[in-house]
Parts: sequence; C-alpha cells; structure tokens
Amino acid sequence: MKPLVYIDGDQGTTGLRVHGLLAGRDDLQLLQLPPALRKSTAQRAEALNACDLALLCLPDAAAREAVALVRRPGVRLLDASSAHRTAPGWVYGLPELEPAQPGRIATAARVSNPGCYPTAAVALLRPLVDAGLLAPDYPVVIQAVSGYSGRGRAGVDEHEGPAAAQAPAFQLYGLGLNHKHVPEIRGHAGLAQAPIFLPAYGHYRQGIVLTIALHQRLLPAAATAGRLHATLQARYAGQACIEVQPLAEDADAERVDPQALNGSHRLRLGVYTRPGSGQVVLVAVLDNLGKGAAGAAVQNLELMLGLASRVPSH
Repeated sequence: MKPLVYIDGDQGTTGLRVHGLLAGRDDLQLLQLPPALRKSTAQRAEALNACDLALLCLPDAAAREAVALVRRPGVRLLDASSAHRTAPGWVYGLPELEPAQPGRIATAARVSNPGCYPTAAVALLRPLVDAGLLAPDYPVVIQAVSGYSGRGRAGVDEHEGPAAAQAPAFQLYGLGLNHKHVPEIRGHAGLAQAPIFLPAYGHYRQGIVLTIALHQRLLPAAATAGRLHATLQARYAGQACIEVQPLAEDADAERVDPQALNGSHRLRLGVYTRPGSGQVVLVAVLDNLGKGAAGAAVQNLELMLGLASRVPSH
C-alpha cells in the first residue's frame, strides 16, 4: 500500500512547490481536496485524519489549529510553519544537524521543518559549537538577505502585482530584535544567548545569502580560519544537499550571488578571511523555496515514509 500524503495549504508558495515535487511520484499517493472545500474545517479534518502523513504548509496559527484537528493516533505530521520548531515532542527536521538526526526524523510522529534562515545559520554554527571552536556565549550577529518570496504570497504580490513598480529594492526588518527565528537558531545551534539577527528582503524572487562575522580574538586559540573550515568540511562530507567551498583567503574579487542555487535543494557554505586580519566571515547560500522550504520538506517526508530520495541536489 502506498502511503497517503495530504498537503494542508497546497496553494501557498511552499505548498505549491511541494506539490510540484510530489505530484509525479509513483511511491506515494496525494490526497487533495476540491478547491471549494480547501478552507472547510470539517473537510480538512477528515483529510488530516484519513492520511498517513500530513504536511502542513500553513501560517503558524493555522498550523496549530490543524494539529488540534488530528484525532487518529497513526497520523504523522510534518509542519513547514515555524509553530513547532522549538516545541517539546517535535523533532527538528534538519537531517544534517548531527549524525543521529536522520534516524530521529525517520521514526518521529511529529517533525518540524526548519526555517530558511535558520537552516543556513544552524548549519554554519552548530558544528563549530560542537567542536569547541565557538563558545556558546559568543556574541553572534547574523545578517541575511532573502528574495521577496520569503514573505509568502504578500511578498510576491507586492513585487509582481499591479504596484510592482513601487516595490522597494531593499527592505531591512527585524529591528525589534525579536524575530521569530531567533529562538530556533539559538536552540538548535547550541547558543547560550540569543543572537542578533538582522534579515532583509531584496527585489528578486528567491535566494538567500546569510553571513556571520567572527572576531578571532574572541575565539579559542585553536579556532583559526583553516580549522573552522576543516570542521565544516568534515561535518558535511558525503552530504548530498550541503557543499562546503574551499577556504577563501584574500578574496576581494569574489562575489556571492544569493540566487546562485535557485531551483536546487542545496546549501552552499563558505569561510572567508584575510591572513593577519583576525577576522573570519561565514557565508551560506540557498534557495529559500528549495533547501529552505519545499526541498527540505520533501527530504523529511522521504525519511519519515522510508522512501528512496528523489530530492534533486542540483
């Protein structure tokens, strides 16, 4: 019997992408509601309790409501919202977090898909914290720019709708220093205190570049740029979805394109430094709709259902 999968919220930016990735597969069945019934609580509840795995591509409040509608014990949940990323009883859906994480995801009843920004930040920070090269109380500052699709349908409408000519080229936000991704980054990166997180949107559809600048005088003596790079390289060796670029020293002429991995399900990490500067910059690039959302969801779904991986890593 093929597993039955229901996508609750299959008309949003993430839901549409997930549906496109799953629609042609012959190793699962998709349960879909007719358009007129997609917002019916009764019909959604019936679908949620009829499936083997429900993938929630909903706003946070709606995702919590969907979870409350599930009554049948055998239904497994994969939540693409940020509602349960630090919640007890939910497994964090970043398979590359540590060696045991794929196994935890595979056997979990409740999995929370990571956020796009946290995917990049945690992938850079967690191996360094685990290796003792970055103290948990280091004053971490994270800056990131995403394509406007990161705002969901509102962002797409603003930049592609009738008033697109008036859409801003760049929008810095999160200046209240209470962005909802901060607890997720702190908890899963192993930080002892909240990082400063400064996100922004650019006038392009999708793609993220995230940077974390480090002062070597605040790091352990062993934490050279080469050691930081080698630690990331060792942690992600053999991972299909994460690549670590060669150590970049004195890379003034180099440019990082946030759209470089658009359409893929990869995460690219880099370490940049200038010898003698005492400074290191960690950089991550990913597609916010790929490894940052839909690609990660399919990766987790495959683990949960024991399916062969068909998430394209290119």
